[in-house]
Amino acid sequence: MRPTRTLLVDDEPLARERLRNFLAREPGVELAGECAHGAEAVERIRTVRPDLVFLDVQMPGMNGFEVLEQLGDDLPPAVVFVTAHDHYAVRAFQVHAVDYLLKPFDRDRLHLAVTRATERLARNAAQPDLPARNAAMAADLRAGATQPERLPVRSGSRVSFVQFSEIDWIGSADNYVELHVGRHAHLIRETLTSMAGRLPADQFVRISRTAIVNLRRVRELQPLPHGEYQVTLTDGTRLTLSRSHRDQLPRLGLVR
Repeated sequence: MRPTRTLLVDDEPLARERLRNFLAREPGVELAGECAHGAEAVERIRTVRPDLVFLDVQMPGMNGFEVLEQLGDDLPPAVVFVTAHDHYAVRAFQVHAVDYLLKPFDRDRLHLAVTRATERLARNAAQPDLPARNAAMAADLRAGATQPERLPVRSGSRVSFVQFSEIDWIGSADNYVELHVGRHAHLIRETLTSMAGRLPADQFVRISRTAIVNLRRVRELQPLPHGEYQVTLTDGTRLTLSRSHRDQLPRLGLVR
C-alpha cells in the first residue's frame, strides 16, 4: 500500500509538534504538510489532496467545520478532528469524521485514530464511492450548521446529553461553566461567553458576567440598589442581574 499522505491543521505550534512526533512513529504515514489556520488549510487540501487530515476544531477566523464547508466537493477521504473540548463530538461524527481526538492524548490514542483512518481508506479503495460520500458529508455539514437542541456532557468515560429545555441556569466557574439541571449540576470546560454563543437566543439570556438563565425558569424580578435586580427562578434559586446587563430586562418581560 502507498503511504497515507497526512496533513496537520492546528493553530498551536506545540500541538502540531506533538502530532508530528507521534506520526513519525507510525509506519505507512507520510507527512504532506502543516497549516496554522483554516484559510491556509482549504488552499493546501485542494492543492496537496491528502488522504488524511488531522483538523483542529477551534481556530481563529475559520473553525474546522467551516474548513470542510469551504472545501465542498474537495473534501479529504478521512478527517480526524482534534480539540481540547468534548462538546463538538456529536457534530464531528454527524459529518462522518473518522475519529475525535480530545487533547491531551497519548501515542496509543493517536495510533488508534491512524488505524481507523487506514481502515476507512482501505474501504474507500475497495468501494470507490468518494463522490457520493462527499455529497453526503457536504449535506450533513449544511444540516449541522443548524443549531442542535442538546449539549453533550462528559462524566468519566461516559457522555450523556442535556436538552436545552432542561437547563435552569448556567454559571461560570473559572475556566468551566456549570449547567444547573434540576437537582443536578454538570461541569463543562468552556467559558461562559463561548457557551452563550451556542445557546438558543430565544430561550436564554445572560444576566451578568457569571450567569445565564433560561427565560422559562424566571419566576420573579425584584429591584435592588444601584440598578441591579434580583432574579428568582421557579426552583427558588436567586441570582443577580447586574447593572451592566439592564438592557436585557425587556427580554425578561420587564418594560421600563
